[in-house]
Parts: sequence; C-alpha cells; structure tokens
Amino acid sequence: MAKSYDYLFKILLIGDSGVGKTCVILRFSEDAFNSTVICTLGVDFKIRTIELDGKKVKLQIWDTAGQERFRTITTAYYRGAMGIMLVYDITNEKSFDNIKNWIRNIEEHASADVERMVLGNKCDVNDKRQVSKEKGEKLALEYGIKFMETSAKANINVENAFLTLARDIKAKMDKKLEGNNPQGSNQGVKITEQPKKTNFFRCTLL
Repeated sequence: MAKSYDYLFKILLIGDSGVGKTCVILRFSEDAFNSTVICTLGVDFKIRTIELDGKKVKLQIWDTAGQERFRTITTAYYRGAMGIMLVYDITNEKSFDNIKNWIRNIEEHASADVERMVLGNKCDVNDKRQVSKEKGEKLALEYGIKFMETSAKANINVENAFLTLARDIKAKMDKKLEGNNPQGSNQGVKITEQPKKTNFFRCTLL
C-alpha cells in the first residue's frame, strides 16, 4: 500500500480537568468549537495530517482525562509520545499551579527526550484572568519549555502551537536519523508504509 505520509507523530495533551484540552484538539483537528464538550473519560484521539518542509506529517493527537481517578490509565499513554502539551486555564490559578505536578508525571513516565510545550488556554477571557502571561512564561523558562497562550474558542495560537511542536519534533527526529541511524533504523518514526491501527478505547457519557 502506498504511504500517505512521511512521518507519524504522537502528541499528548495533559492538564487538569476543564482546562480546555478537548476544545484545543477539536479546534486544531476540525477547526470547530463546542462549548458543551463533556469531560474526557480515559483517552481519545484525533488525527490531522500537515505539511512541514515538503513532507507529510500525520499527527495522532491524544486527549487525556484530567481527573485523578483516570491518572493510572492516562500515564500509560506517556510512553511513545514524541510531544506533550501541558495545558492550564488562565482563569484558574490552581490548574496553573498543578503544571509542576504534570511535569513531574512526564519526567516519571515519558521518554527523556520528549518535546514539551506549555499552553495557557482561554486567553480570550481576559477579564477573568488569574494567571498573568509573564507567570506562564517564567514557569516555561524555568523548565526550558516553549510557552504560548491559546484560545480554542477565539482560535488564537492553536494552529501555531501544534505546528511549532511538530516542527520541533521533526527537527529532533531528523537529527537523530542523520546522526545515530544513517540506515534509517529509528523506532518507527519515519514511516515507509501504513502501520496497523493501534487499539484504543473511548468512553462517552450518554
């Protein structure tokens, strides 16, 4: 079967429940916004193929539940993630304070060289802001992570955030392929044929 893309990147969104992870993914994958999105139970994912440097890059974007009771399930999905977005709500200071806990989860469960990015979501609701942009930038700088403020509702910086993360992942993978594996024996990052669909589950409230 002819390949339909050159790279497959697995990207994970993590953060407290209600910060807008599902809405961010929906905005990027379908250019849509739904204010009545229910909380994700377990995990779910969306697909979007983009073009970077003349190459087709398929993004498999995983949405995880923020609730504590799903933590054991969701941490299993850290493994194999090439990029992780840590999302907080600028109108909820507690969700920002918990970013350090989410970073600790990454350090414990994800690959050491995973690309990370912090997103301060809901920046359109400036009148209810509890976390300044400077505070977000300072935290990201502390951990050496890129930072952006986004709004899924107003479509601010969502596209830019995913493209930036994907570009960083591609640059790192290309460097690794060139330097360490000239034979192209990398762990299935650059795709030469269609992989089999992996198993996943999705829970929906009725």
